[in-house]
Amino acid sequence: MSLVTTHILDTVAGTPASGVVVILSDAAGEQIARGTTDSDGRVNELGPEQLQPGSYRLSFRTGEYFRARGLPTFFPEVQITFETGAEPHYHVPLLISPYAYSTYRGS
Repeated sequence: MSLVTTHILDTVAGTPASGVVVILSDAAGEQIARGTTDSDGRVNELGPEQLQPGSYRLSFRTGEYFRARGLPTFFPEVQITFETGAEPHYHVPLLISPYAYSTYRGS
């Protein structure tokens, strides 16, 4: 299993957000991995099984997702910076709507 996973829910539609491109980068902006959410809104294999402790960023291409649904959006991309340590897994969920988003440390 990948060290980092994510799950996106569209809070307007009340459904998983499928087809969203997600990019994992290091603190310098170097891309480590890229994935696309599946029909359940998940990317379960995003990056390696191990990362050095430090800061990383997930970039979610939400603008493309909403445009495909004919909806305007204020946030064409959501970036979440987080830190890793010695834990075996990091799950970073994202709740989206065209004009707001929310995230939290998942399990």
